[in-house]
Amino acid sequence: MSDSEQYAMENADAGASETIPMEAGQIKKGGYIMIKGKPCKVLNISVSKTGKHGHAKCNFTATDIFTGKKLEDMVPSTHGTTVPIVKRSEWEIIDIGEEGELTLMDEGGNQKTDVNLPTYPENMAQEIRDAWNDGENQVSVTVQAAVGIEQVVAFKKENTAA
Repeated sequence: MSDSEQYAMENADAGASETIPMEAGQIKKGGYIMIKGKPCKVLNISVSKTGKHGHAKCNFTATDIFTGKKLEDMVPSTHGTTVPIVKRSEWEIIDIGEEGELTLMDEGGNQKTDVNLPTYPENMAQEIRDAWNDGENQVSVTVQAAVGIEQVVAFKKENTAA
């Protein structure tokens, strides 16, 4: 077996992590945390007093940033946990396909075709379709990305002078 056959690489990326480690006591309300493998936005943090083993515990109440599901986790404040790297970007809708697939373009003219209409909240997909109105109106969407998932989280109808 030659060397070229032995080391066939399927993909090449920079190897950047999608999460970063952080001490539980450093996470603030409104920040992000990974709970049960899901990226979540922290709604509330309650810290219990140190017990007989000497660790204060942080009780996190958070919502999944993609499904809106409420999750809870309890972590000792001095222990490490993971925080997702969340990126938000603005895109303009160029086209909406029959199955809800979006064709988007950013300010630099780059196109994106791997995002679909959102499934959460339930009525947002129809509101975006109605606002876009088969290309009659200019609609921009905010795409939020974390842990390899991208989803439309907000939209706004641009005022175009006719």
